[in-house]
Amino acid sequence: MLKKEKKKILIVDDDTDYLFQLRIAVEDMGFDVITADTMKETENIIEKTKPDLAILDLMMEQQDTGFILCHKIKNKYPDVPVIIASAVTAETGMLFDVTTEEERDWIKAELFLDKGIRHDQLQKEIHKLLKI
Repeated sequence: MLKKEKKKILIVDDDTDYLFQLRIAVEDMGFDVITADTMKETENIIEKTKPDLAILDLMMEQQDTGFILCHKIKNKYPDVPVIIASAVTAETGMLFDVTTEEERDWIKAELFLDKGIRHDQLQKEIHKLLKI
């Protein structure tokens, strides 16, 4: 019997504790996980590897690092769904969303989630985006 290859999920966050917790949760959902905690490391990964889905922190080295990485991933792999997970609303009061065509055109991500999302909710969103 052929072993079904696990989907690869790239998780990028400069908060190493959050990155570790999210990695464990997503691996427990049955996915292979690749992690990075800087923009440069992420760029190196996407040069060599095409993830099936990416979860990006928004504010890392700069306040818009997640947007920049999202654009880079979409330019190289237009079919890879991207989730931006951020505490930006809690930290700054700024609201971001991808509900309108204009927002999606600018942000490029399929989904914008506030950090602190429950793992069962995240799993549901990942399954929806990967159509599994």
